[in-house]
Amino acid sequence: MYIQDVHIAYYVAIAIVGLFVGIFTNWCIKRMCEDKTILSTEMFTSLKKEFKPNYIIMLILAVIYVSLLYVYGIKETIIANLDLLKYLILAPALIIAFVVDYKKQIIPNRLNLTLFEIGMIFVFLYGLSKIAISINMILGMFAGAGIFILITLIGGIVYGKEAMGFGDVKLMGALGLFFGLSNIIVITLIAFLIGAILSIFLLVTRIRKSDEYIPFGPFIVIATFISMYVPFETIKYVLMEIFTLGMYK
Repeated sequence: MYIQDVHIAYYVAIAIVGLFVGIFTNWCIKRMCEDKTILSTEMFTSLKKEFKPNYIIMLILAVIYVSLLYVYGIKETIIANLDLLKYLILAPALIIAFVVDYKKQIIPNRLNLTLFEIGMIFVFLYGLSKIAISINMILGMFAGAGIFILITLIGGIVYGKEAMGFGDVKLMGALGLFFGLSNIIVITLIAFLIGAILSIFLLVTRIRKSDEYIPFGPFIVIATFISMYVPFETIKYVLMEIFTLGMYK
């Protein structure tokens, strides 16, 4: 039986992989929230003694992995499968960033650095087939970090405090390596749109007070997942319709 020209056995296999990745993802979340080392000699001992699996995260990763396989399929060459591979690697990191930032209001440097290192590997791999793709990814890194640095500096001048955490800046720079120039700009716009809507909702419903910090990392993660699944042209059209109040043609 085939689904989108991919045998169902691959879906089952990648779902199982997703479950195990979910276990490791939850472990990373726990350790980063406690500011402890993730990989250590006593890792497996600690896992056995003190760690309880989070079945929600495991299920989420399994669903994400299966859906990514459905959307991108399996191609004949490694280069052709790079989009699928990079998103399979990126997905658990995004979940970690979402949960840790929500709980601790910080995106750990070691997570951002890991994403940057992996992103540079993909820049090299894409460059083996077409150097223009690699250049676009490097530009995406500068654009992603640059936009958020600018917002942080302006916020500091206008409000006398950081409008954006530097963890967000580093995360956007790293994500730029995965998505390139056009997509990272789209992710930025979606993140701010979602952030504005949800922030207004939280303030109106008094779930959050006006002087409380609302972490922006979760909005970046949601926007990134949208960009992973929805074609660029579709997102571009919707955003233009929103920002031009329906006058875009």
